[in-house]
Amino acid sequence: MSKPSKKFDNDPNTTGHVWDGIEEFDNPMPRWWLWVFYVTIIWGIGYTIAYPAWPGIKGATAGVLGWSTRGDVVAEIQAAEDKLAPINAKLEAAELTQITTDPELGPYAVSAGDAVFKTWCAQCHGSGAAGAVGYPNLLDNDWLWGGDIENIYLTVRHGIRNEEDDDARYSEMPAFGDDYLEDAQIDAVVNFVMSLSGEPKDASVVVAGAEVFVDECSSCHMEDGTGDRDQGAPNLADAIWLYGGDYDSIKETVTYSRYGVMPSWGNRLTEAQVRAVSAYVHQLGGGE
Repeated sequence: MSKPSKKFDNDPNTTGHVWDGIEEFDNPMPRWWLWVFYVTIIWGIGYTIAYPAWPGIKGATAGVLGWSTRGDVVAEIQAAEDKLAPINAKLEAAELTQITTDPELGPYAVSAGDAVFKTWCAQCHGSGAAGAVGYPNLLDNDWLWGGDIENIYLTVRHGIRNEEDDDARYSEMPAFGDDYLEDAQIDAVVNFVMSLSGEPKDASVVVAGAEVFVDECSSCHMEDGTGDRDQGAPNLADAIWLYGGDYDSIKETVTYSRYGVMPSWGNRLTEAQVRAVSAYVHQLGGGE
């Protein structure tokens, strides 16, 4: 190790370390920079004491100030709920059929219902409420259980075929492929059902399918195939299909049945939110 030296008069001294012929200047940081650095260390230690910082096994240290972003959000939500409490109370007390006609409640219910729908319902029914395979389109006027606001409210509040609400809407179609009907009978009744709203795949078996339909299906779907909303039996005489109206889709439905489930939102949402989203869905265009 060589002694500190400098090649030029205006060069700082070197540390005396040499690596591959390269010398290191002995050029310490300015005092002001060091003091700023020390202050930031002290400030950082103080911050970790005052605010949540150090991770632990079950959570981070809370900090002596007890502050948290979660707490701020909870406070903001509570403030919003307190502000909306009077109109929500009015919404809960109003007759369902009078909500959208009330000049104050109507716009509020639709706006609040839109927010509820996009948060909780759009995952299944789509952001525009047009539905998907197995999830009803809420924009048309084809309703399994009725499209007036009272029935929409009951469906939203109690759900369909769930096990958490004793008042849930309930219907169950038999799986006719389980020793109920022979393959030829299923083929015939599928073609008959297709003929109610369009062209069958095989017109030669439609008459035979009509007999099967009367014997096995008409008690729920009615003899003309228009369905029965009291039972949640869909209308088969229009061109609107929940699981598809082609031959293969209808055959799968007849053979194996369908069993869609909708949760009970009365256990998840407030009464005001259930009423608001019911009003929102009702005014989309398909509500009766």
